[in-house]
Formats: sequence, structure tokens, C-alpha cells
Amino acid sequence: MLDIKEIRDLSIEDLNQEVDDLKEELFNLRFQQAVGQLDDTARLRSVKKTIARILTVINERSQA
Repeated sequence: MLDIKEIRDLSIEDLNQEVDDLKEELFNLRFQQAVGQLDDTARLRSVKKTIARILTVINERSQA
């Protein structure tokens, strides 16, 4: 997972790409959970939080 320092070092294009990748991963995790194959349920929460962190940085940059 990316920490906030790594997120702030990325460009807007890289951040948008990372959000897309994480949303795809989140979809796959939710699908696995629905089927009953998900072992690491904490991964759902960490992916959601990382998406929120990235979107926060994008919004901060757009307002600046």
C-alpha cells in the first residue's frame, strides 16, 4: 500500500491511474467476498482508505 508521502510525490496522472487500479481491485475483492473466497477481509478497508487518501490529495491540488 502507498503511504501518504508516496502519494504526495506522484503526479495527477499517476494518481488517477492508481485510483482506477485500486477501484478495480476493490471490485474484485468485493466479488471474492460475495462468493466466499476472500481470506483477508481487512484488505477491503485498506484499499478503500487508500482510495480516499489519493482522492483527498487530488482535491487539495485542484483547489490550490
